[in-house]
Amino acid sequence: MNKNNAMTQIKKGALAFCVLAVIADEERYGYEIVRILNEHGLATPEGTIYPLLARLNKETLVQAAWRGHNQGNPRKYYRITGQGEKALQEFKRNWPEFCGSVDSLLEGDSG
Repeated sequence: MNKNNAMTQIKKGALAFCVLAVIADEERYGYEIVRILNEHGLATPEGTIYPLLARLNKETLVQAAWRGHNQGNPRKYYRITGQGEKALQEFKRNWPEFCGSVDSLLEGDSG
């Protein structure tokens, strides 16, 4: 597995929760979510985000609504739901333990 494939696999597992974190405090539209992820070093094409947002909407972790826009076409905005907030909080609780377990294995502490 090359470096890019490894990083892609890592991102796949965490990307949904990163999206939930981006919209946790404020509803945002798709391109804005992509821009914020990119600013944080999580380069993600729009072609990846929109299917993910559709899945999160289907799973009722986000809600989507079209909003008019002064300078062009309406945009679809996404906001986190109560169920999405619970999922994000659970991920946040489990993430340090997961990282610690991986770090331990990578550092050669396999028991």
